[in-house]
Amino acid sequence: MSSAMDGPATKASKADEAEGNRVAAPPPEDDGLPERETWIGKLDFILALVGFSVGLGNVWRFPYLCYKNGGGAFLIPYFIFLLGAGIPTFFLEIALGQFMSLGGLKAWNLCPLFAGIGMASMVIVSFLNMYYVMVMGWALHYFFASFTSELPWATCGNWWNTDRCIASDEEIKRDDNSTMNSTLLNVTMTTVAPNATNENATRIAASLEYWNNRVLQISGGLDEPGSMQWELILCLLLAWVIVYFCIFKGVKSTGRVVYFTALFPYVVLFILLIRGVTLQGAEIGLEFYLKPNITRLGDPQVWMDAGTQVFFSYSIGLGSLIALGSYNKFNNNCHRDAIVFAFVNTGTSILSGIVIFSVLGHMALQQGVSVGDVAESGPGLVFIVYPKAVTLMPLSPLWAILFFFMVLLLGLDSEFCGVEGFVTSCQDMYPHILRRGHNREIFIAVVCFVKFLIGLAFCTQGGMYVFQLFDNYSASGMTLLWVTFFQAICIGWFYGLGDRVGWNFGGTKFYWDIKSMIGFRPVLWIKICWMVVTPIMTMGIFIFSLVKYQRPTYNNTYVYPPWGEAIGWLMALASMLMIPAGFVYKILTTKGTFSERIHTLLTPIYTKRKGDNGDVGEDANAIAMVDGPKTDHNML
Repeated sequence: MSSAMDGPATKASKADEAEGNRVAAPPPEDDGLPERETWIGKLDFILALVGFSVGLGNVWRFPYLCYKNGGGAFLIPYFIFLLGAGIPTFFLEIALGQFMSLGGLKAWNLCPLFAGIGMASMVIVSFLNMYYVMVMGWALHYFFASFTSELPWATCGNWWNTDRCIASDEEIKRDDNSTMNSTLLNVTMTTVAPNATNENATRIAASLEYWNNRVLQISGGLDEPGSMQWELILCLLLAWVIVYFCIFKGVKSTGRVVYFTALFPYVVLFILLIRGVTLQGAEIGLEFYLKPNITRLGDPQVWMDAGTQVFFSYSIGLGSLIALGSYNKFNNNCHRDAIVFAFVNTGTSILSGIVIFSVLGHMALQQGVSVGDVAESGPGLVFIVYPKAVTLMPLSPLWAILFFFMVLLLGLDSEFCGVEGFVTSCQDMYPHILRRGHNREIFIAVVCFVKFLIGLAFCTQGGMYVFQLFDNYSASGMTLLWVTFFQAICIGWFYGLGDRVGWNFGGTKFYWDIKSMIGFRPVLWIKICWMVVTPIMTMGIFIFSLVKYQRPTYNNTYVYPPWGEAIGWLMALASMLMIPAGFVYKILTTKGTFSERIHTLLTPIYTKRKGDNGDVGEDANAIAMVDGPKTDHNML
């Protein structure tokens, strides 16, 4: 699939020679393999990006962080990290995939010394695929349970309820002529463990008991796995079957699926938006969500939350963006795609906050408590708070069906695009096996089945503790920041050092590689970010996260045992150590003296493939900048 370039191109325009001396690789030998697939429609790629990256993090994490960290003031650090690290790194990944026409593993042949980046990304996305699909399983459970005249989490008296249960219609409502002390209500919306004690938590909302005692049937801790939940097993199995049929035919089928899975959630989101802002008390929630509190900007935790949210919501460091970009045609305008996606992603986050907090404002008014008492993040928002809010609306089963169908679709395209990224990397490693016959379909089925078996750990009574452990460590902000730092360093400073001419290496070299694809140079700020801004930001947040590290807890009540924490760190280190291990492995296995090895490992190994028109020419993916710009002006 890849080898070093062995000779200068015979064809390049004089203008191109003057600017960058582009050189095309010779035609690849006919190895009998089918042509690598590309996106069919013009919107396939953008919708795949939207489907993969715009997910539950936009719905359940961004609104809560915005409220928690100063409302509208939180947007200041958010946009600073977005412009300084998020968008530049996002653009780097999709451009790298498009340039190399390889997935997240082999694409780092661009700088073989940093091949460990690809391995780290594969480990992270593998962990993510294992546990993220469980969210789809829970959403399917709630979705099916919503097909009833009365939502099961709206009432007490069921087998899963306790004597402390309080139904939605029993809760005291605020009267216009009276006020109510929320401490007298004593209705907890915190997802406490069932055996946790809290003297003030005398009553428990029905939606919380449904989640803990019916769906999870949660045990007392990580060391109490309990029995398997057969309903969750069936929902998890159905989720994996859906994922399989979305991707088993490759990007041609994926490109069609995302037209529905990426766009329909917006239909539901706008329906819920119209309903939410017309609810009584919506303005209360929106004030809590957006009212700026500038004093919060002095808290370093606010800046850490903003940075990690950017990397999480843009799906950076997983390798899947590289894989999705690798199916682009060589001359696709990925610069335009990155800008469009940035507006869609960030706009969705802000819009989701309006939808969620307008409903939470109504909920707070109904209960006579502060919005802060009902606002939560993560699964607690999606599976406890919002379902309870739905019970306060007319035609509540209809709104529940719409909401959980939206959650299902948001999780679905994020999941199957992540699996596609993993499969693409494997396919690029073993093309002679996985690109022949039906081997790809069989391989995907094996991958899905194996990860389903691993996912059974989430279907036990202690499964939520396992899920939280995966979420906190395996694909956490810490691991993503680590990978992103090395990506920026690799492209910004080390790419092309082995065969550099003058100053044409690192960010400058890749800057001109992008021009060879899209026909123009991106804004200078992008290159500055790769070389300076992004490494400083990512390493700064990474160090701060280590300094502020605390032992993992579940809902601030259950503290994980030391052995559980150790398992979490092993999952985190499984990906993070791949990068330094890759350095050592490459240096030890490369022939020559030490300086010759370093020179070889800093020399790009370019992909050779046919151009989009079937011939190797100016638009071939193997085109590389082998002689940099000749003037200081052009170097910038």
